[in-house]
Amino acid sequence: MHIVDRRLNPGGKSLVNRQRFLRRAKAYVSQAVRDSLKDRSIKDLAGEGEITIRRDAIHEPTLHRAAKGGDRERVLPGNREFLEGDRIKRPDGGGGGGGAQAGEGEDEDDFRFALSREEFLDLFLDDLELPDMAKKKLVAGKIEGIRRAGYSTIGNPSNLSVPRTMQKAMSRRISLRRPSGRDLSRIDEAIAEIEGRAVPLPDDAVTLERLREERVQIIRRRNLIAYIDPVDLRFRRFEPVPRPVAQAVMFCLMDVSGSMTAHMKDLAKRFFALLHLFLSRCYEHVDVVFIHHTDRAAEVDEETFFYSTVTGGTLVSSALDKLIEVVKDRYSPSDWNIYVAQASDGDTLASDNARVANLMQNEILPFCQYFAYLEVGREEFASIEAATSTTGLWEAYAPVSQANRQFTMRKVSHRREIYPVFRELFQRRGVGERTPA
Repeated sequence: MHIVDRRLNPGGKSLVNRQRFLRRAKAYVSQAVRDSLKDRSIKDLAGEGEITIRRDAIHEPTLHRAAKGGDRERVLPGNREFLEGDRIKRPDGGGGGGGAQAGEGEDEDDFRFALSREEFLDLFLDDLELPDMAKKKLVAGKIEGIRRAGYSTIGNPSNLSVPRTMQKAMSRRISLRRPSGRDLSRIDEAIAEIEGRAVPLPDDAVTLERLREERVQIIRRRNLIAYIDPVDLRFRRFEPVPRPVAQAVMFCLMDVSGSMTAHMKDLAKRFFALLHLFLSRCYEHVDVVFIHHTDRAAEVDEETFFYSTVTGGTLVSSALDKLIEVVKDRYSPSDWNIYVAQASDGDTLASDNARVANLMQNEILPFCQYFAYLEVGREEFASIEAATSTTGLWEAYAPVSQANRQFTMRKVSHRREIYPVFRELFQRRGVGERTPA
């Protein structure tokens, strides 16, 4: 199929060049957003702010007369030196007529503009996703479910709510002052008492007539005001609602033991802050469970997870045990897609490594669809440690990672490495391939 674009070009511009400019500008803005994240704190991570891109990145090509080449046969106003017909040497580039010379070199002015929170997050998170959603696609679509939606005055008889109907009927009878059965019984008893007297009293005739009229009025009102009226009927109402076609839960495990320096904790917290921001932004139906550990593990809320000052020894298996416990209690692997992200400095008891590897291989990975391990290191020895050193936990995890595709390991030692590693772990398929650690 051939498509002929017959849209008119804007004046002095090429439509193809303009489209190319828009694509190029978006790439520069996206890169500027990612670069600006390096200097943001955890609390400001999702906020709006200004970004800067080079001026040449937003230059839009235009069609104009070339500055070099061609003939000029006119004298511009203000000329006091040349006459028509004079032949002069063309000046070299870099100067400007009628003013101070700008000099050689590229213009370095930057273009700064503000992005809203929504725009900022869209640019940063647009190519990320939870990997390998095997059971069902989380965002591929929604199915219609049924949920209770109060009561209705019309409906199927099988959905009739008898308690609510009787409640409405009673409210109506009370508001309209419908005589009760006790009122009618009281009148009948009074009439029977008068009629049963052996010696009538002087005013019995008047009283009896009044009671009989009152009895007629009571019966008439009871007939007019029904015990149950069609307006009292209440039916249980149901409405269709969209429901996600899959459920996912992300477990965030973080080491807060004494071996974790303030710098390491900051790296781990930044990674999980990004992760939590990504999940809450991109996936509406994902549960997030926070577990931090020293030699004991605990499930905590988000505030405690990021800002708690608890410290102690290191026992990684305690966090894995807590993970397994929570999964058994609340997240059945047959119903949930389970993802785990762990951050630690890798310093753990040597006697615990064998149990950690066993828990990972035999208990966690069988129900886990993706496990990302982030090992944080010291900033001052970043390049040396990343290339040469290995920790006990890294050595325990390495064979497990090689044998299981869904287990990925990465190292970071500086703030600037958090965002590239995060994007590498959670980038959308087709954007790039994950490589084993």
